[in-house]
Amino acid sequence: MSTLASISTRHSQYSLTGTSKVSDEDVAKLVKDITVKVPSAFNSQPQRVVVLFGEGHKKVWDIVKDSLRKVVDDEEAFKQTSQKIDSFAAAHGTVLYFDDTTVTDGLVEKFPLYADNFPVWAQQANGMLQFAVWTALSEAGLGASLQHYNPLINDAVRAAFELPEHWNLLAQMPFGDIVDPAGEAEHAPIDERVKVFGL
Repeated sequence: MSTLASISTRHSQYSLTGTSKVSDEDVAKLVKDITVKVPSAFNSQPQRVVVLFGEGHKKVWDIVKDSLRKVVDDEEAFKQTSQKIDSFAAAHGTVLYFDDTTVTDGLVEKFPLYADNFPVWAQQANGMLQFAVWTALSEAGLGASLQHYNPLINDAVRAAFELPEHWNLLAQMPFGDIVDPAGEAEHAPIDERVKVFGL
């Protein structure tokens, strides 16, 4: 499959089941291999990843629901939110994406001229990793979506999985076999988004 074809298979898939046509071992290896290959500024490698299956996967969505319960007062609103969280919990697994802030802080100290840039570059590196994993899962026939319940759940997630304090949670990616494929997204006119000169 070409690079463009692989990218084109990636969509936000919300209707997922608890099964996976790809073994857990192969998913874990895929994430590890991609994490090694995805670039980062100064080859600093600040990206950190946790792959959750089974009870760990369920646990993270319990944390999300419990955390939201504390801040959403409206019962009807929480009911809708709860159903959404349940759909993520119904998936097969979850990939958690983190930034190791000690890496970024170390670069800020070492290269003060670029101090304002390093946090931005760390986010960019994580975004590339998220996109690469998402595309690879899609190419393998699995659906996924990208969620952001951070920073609300950060402390609870670190505590639940005994992760370092300097791992800053950035995103959550539930994945699994697709039940009801999502439709094609709408796109703005490409000539409004890309300018080409010199042709």
